[in-house]
Amino acid sequence: MKHKLRIASVISLILSSAVFPCSGQTDSKPKADQQVDRLLQSQKIIPFGRNADSPDMQAYIDSVRQRVAVFYYDQFRHFSDPYSPYFLFLSKDANLAMGVGGAVRMRGYYDWGGAMPAAGFSPYLIPMTPDPASMRHLDATPSGTCLFFRIIGRNKLMGNYQLNIEANFTGYNGRDFKLKKAYAIINDFTVGYANSTFSDPSALPPTIDASGPANKITPTSVLIRYMPVIKKKWVLAASVEIPSKAQAIEDEQAKPISNYIPDFAAFAQYEWAPGQHVRLSGIVRSLPYRNLIENKNHTVIGWAAMLSAVARPTGSLSAYATVNYGRGYSGLGSDLMIGNYDLVGNISDPGELYAPTSFGYCVGIQYNILPNLFISGNVSETNYLPKYKVTDDEYKYGLVCTANVFWNMTARMQVGAEFNIGTRQNFSGEQKWARRAALMCMFSF
Repeated sequence: MKHKLRIASVISLILSSAVFPCSGQTDSKPKADQQVDRLLQSQKIIPFGRNADSPDMQAYIDSVRQRVAVFYYDQFRHFSDPYSPYFLFLSKDANLAMGVGGAVRMRGYYDWGGAMPAAGFSPYLIPMTPDPASMRHLDATPSGTCLFFRIIGRNKLMGNYQLNIEANFTGYNGRDFKLKKAYAIINDFTVGYANSTFSDPSALPPTIDASGPANKITPTSVLIRYMPVIKKKWVLAASVEIPSKAQAIEDEQAKPISNYIPDFAAFAQYEWAPGQHVRLSGIVRSLPYRNLIENKNHTVIGWAAMLSAVARPTGSLSAYATVNYGRGYSGLGSDLMIGNYDLVGNISDPGELYAPTSFGYCVGIQYNILPNLFISGNVSETNYLPKYKVTDDEYKYGLVCTANVFWNMTARMQVGAEFNIGTRQNFSGEQKWARRAALMCMFSF
């Protein structure tokens, strides 16, 4: 009952953030948007073999700039994603613009009162029996350093299109080079390896920590998505997505089997200004497994819904909110992604697996002192709500509170500082806290 009351309260916060801007927004451009203008002004478009001052070329350069501006207000773009490439090279026929960019990012962090065994700050990982030899920890990582390749083009047959490739240095020790995104956008269609339709990265508050809020849902999938814009205010989307292997218990009683049905995701979004919207999204998943006691295959249906919003109520203030609820969707994100929570066992019926329910929320605000200087804070929580009895040492919920400050020293250089405090509580009632201070420096090109 308590989690249902929390859902209702967070939904009311999200809806109020969507309504409030309509009455409180001033005529002046929000400071956060002024920083986007600085980024656009810092970008260089270089034409090949044509006079940049000719009327037809200048008109196309202006249209390219407008499409780059849309890039910064893309609802699938998170605060920590790289900026658009500093240089865009324009082809002689003015039908193709290409840029290569990226970011060099360094994060340093210090834990005390019980060190967390990971670069990401996740309540699930808080040691319930801290090692006296690991009560404090200092570390740094280049994880998040990335390269980004982008093409903007137009074609008589296809119309407008984009090609995007992004790769990050993550993985082992934060130094392995891994593909993060690779997709094409052709008019209203997206094809490739991209953010799932069941995600809203732009509604997540800014953080230095890569794990982000405890309820963070930002899966990346190979997909085909149709996303039309209706009357400039409504955005609808539907996609077919290749699922990742369901996280399930694998022992002498049950084991996961191959996926054979895709995930289906969709959302409806209302936006009243660039970068400001409220969205309702959902996903349906197939979670197959084999009962080794019965020697039979079974398929459990997982589902989830998410309500999210991002708004700029005043010229200096931004608000972020998300709430998600469902069954068998933990493999898509949140604090529970670290464990095996898509499918779990039923102690009273060996060999049976079921999709447990979970609920999460995040509420954050950002205050811009200047267009290039802001402070922000957020609170997020994930709750595990199993249907059947679990052991006392099982994770019950995780809570994170974050406060930070970011300063864009130049249009392309950013520094930040952050404080995280989080707690994990088990079903036994046992609870432990963790604390972290972090610094970040990033240069984009």
